[in-house]
Amino acid sequence: MYLVTMLGNLLIILLIGSDSHLHTPMYLFLSILSMADIGFTSTTVPRVIWDIQTHSRIISYAGCLIQLSSFNFFGCLDSVLLTVMAYDRFVAICYPLHYPVIMNPRLCSLLVLVSFLISLFDSQLHCLMISQLSFCTNIEIPHFFCDPPQLLKLACNDNSTSKILVYFIGAIFGGIPVSGIFFSYCKIVSSILRVPSSGGKYKAFSTCGSHLSAVSLFYGTGLGVYLSSAVSHSFRRGAEASVVYAVVTPMLNPFIYSLRNRDIKRAMRRLLSRTA
Repeated sequence: MYLVTMLGNLLIILLIGSDSHLHTPMYLFLSILSMADIGFTSTTVPRVIWDIQTHSRIISYAGCLIQLSSFNFFGCLDSVLLTVMAYDRFVAICYPLHYPVIMNPRLCSLLVLVSFLISLFDSQLHCLMISQLSFCTNIEIPHFFCDPPQLLKLACNDNSTSKILVYFIGAIFGGIPVSGIFFSYCKIVSSILRVPSSGGKYKAFSTCGSHLSAVSLFYGTGLGVYLSSAVSHSFRRGAEASVVYAVVTPMLNPFIYSLRNRDIKRAMRRLLSRTA
């Protein structure tokens, strides 16, 4: 699955970078989303593969914090980029004539920069919260990576405040992007319903299909992970949900955006014809 994730997302980046027809804001954000997906899954899977090959399941405290910080950085970056892409679709459908003016290169660059800064801030907050906890020596993490909710359960000191803070931070950095996506799609649906022809409605809504699928997959699995870790005391169930969130979701995104996107299909045909 890791190899499929890498190849699929690298192919998306290659297609967008090599085809001038795809040099638009939407595909710029998609290429960065693919990079984030590669980073997201690479923070956990290579370590798991290494542990299996070496029969060693030991990770240092510093290594655990680095993995935790990287995982939260790329996870938050995915979330913010999906929000930025929703805003892009909102402008494209609700203000089509003003789209090139509004989504100018300067604004696109600013949105990407802000996405990285927000993600960095989120990852460092999580890292700071976990670093304040005290752990007994040689603890065993019943998970395939250093997940904050699991680490909170293993802390030796009273961590009730840290638990509240970690879940509060997760709710803020997850809730605001979801609210932005929800608002964008409310406006999009309202605009589409005013289109007189059914063909026009289908064409307008079809441009959002891939993004909606990616949003549903990402937030659906993410919500499942954190609800299972907050409600269930079964470590195995939480680990199974995290596998879907951390491995399966990045693997499926290239398929979602390639199989349901005519521009990507055309770019793939053009690339194949050039290499043939």
